[in-house]
Amino acid sequence: MINLFNIVLVEPEIPQNTGNIARTCAATGSRLHIVKPMGFEIDDKKLKRAGLDYWHLLGVKYYENLDDFFAQNIGGRYFYSTTKGLNTYSDVEYKDGDYILFGKETKGLPEDLLYKNREYCIRIPMISEARSLNLSNAVAIVAYEALRQTNFAQLKFRGELTKFTW
Repeated sequence: MINLFNIVLVEPEIPQNTGNIARTCAATGSRLHIVKPMGFEIDDKKLKRAGLDYWHLLGVKYYENLDDFFAQNIGGRYFYSTTKGLNTYSDVEYKDGDYILFGKETKGLPEDLLYKNREYCIRIPMISEARSLNLSNAVAIVAYEALRQTNFAQLKFRGELTKFTW
């Protein structure tokens, strides 16, 4: 596991989203942090199905609540992904070890947390009529921007054909 970045899901509700996010974290070497309560059991077969062949590559840590998360990760640099953000996700400078928090599918992150950290709130631009993107898509967009900024450190750049060689 590489663990350049830390993806934090706060009270995820949909197992398929969490499974897809786990797969993204596994493929990018990012660590997954899950803040309880969750809207499903971790052994939910839909969760496993979404990333079954990648679970051995995943580093995941669970927390009882946000206070527990922050207490165990003192000194981290945090970004808060939200539709209410003032900064565009691609306009901030990400560094190895950053924590990028994403809220639950139905409500997002708590507004008091966003208000206290408004300078670190990031937003993915979209049309004003759209409420939000799917959570797993949002995680992939922001994670790959953070990885792009670090030159995709330690990730494989070149694929290979199975029947031919380049």
